Amino acid sequence: MHEGIQPTIHEAKHPRLQVHRAFRSRYLPDARDVTVYLPPHYDEQPGRLYPVLYLHDGQNLFEAESSLVRGRSWRVREHADGAIESGEVEPLVIVGIHNTGARRLAEYTHEPHGQMGGGEADAYGALLTRDLMPWIQDQYRVRTDRDAVGLGGSSLGGLVTLYLGLRYPQFFGRLAVLSPSVWWNQRSILGYVGKQAGASGERPLIWLDVGDGEGQHAVRDVAQLAQQLMMHGWRPEEALHFEEIQGGMHDEESWSARVRPMLRFLFPAQNARSASR
Repeated sequence: MHEGIQPTIHEAKHPRLQVHRAFRSRYLPDARDVTVYLPPHYDEQPGRLYPVLYLHDGQNLFEAESSLVRGRSWRVREHADGAIESGEVEPLVIVGIHNTGARRLAEYTHEPHGQMGGGEADAYGALLTRDLMPWIQDQYRVRTDRDAVGLGGSSLGGLVTLYLGLRYPQFFGRLAVLSPSVWWNQRSILGYVGKQAGASGERPLIWLDVGDGEGQHAVRDVAQLAQQLMMHGWRPEEALHFEEIQGGMHDEESWSARVRPMLRFLFPAQNARSASR
């Protein structure tokens, strides 16, 4: 057990979902719950190590009753189970990191906004890489090589995913960036992409999307982000999948519909990966 971290475990409604209450970090003041999804047959294969995907806004991912938008969730367990059991996606562990409510904006933004505050993403990144990830590695049979570790989220969660994924390329080899809030602080993330891309030769695999129902400014911003990534070496469909989702909105229902294709791109099963070559 790492110093200062003593979460208690509670069973969720599904036996392969485990909820750890009140996870504490050395880097941010608020405790947060963590929900862990285990793939089918996890307990039957005790010698196997699994890829792992860390997702923000954990209370919105698995159970509609706990979602901030009551009654709507991403249904990650159902989508992951279906994709794994059909042979599309490699079995993986998924870790949902619950947000802390009022401090979500601060933790999910990489620099302060003049009127809205924020700018605590570096501390949140320390929580992830120095406290949570080592603890998960102690508790669950997950791989630690960067190519087997993903990070993902939507909206501000998509923004912080891209920021931390590029800041810590030694940790994260796969990024799920759904409907990112590119607009934050005059779209400063665009400049950051250029700066960080030149600082490291490692480029994580990126799923990037936006719904055409999210507004023309959002669509324009995310398309510009895709262009920025391609200018700095991300090759379409090799290192980057960018998609404008027809009918996609900025809500849990729309993000839920993207979970399975996102997993297929980032964590394809070995036979699916070979067939695509």
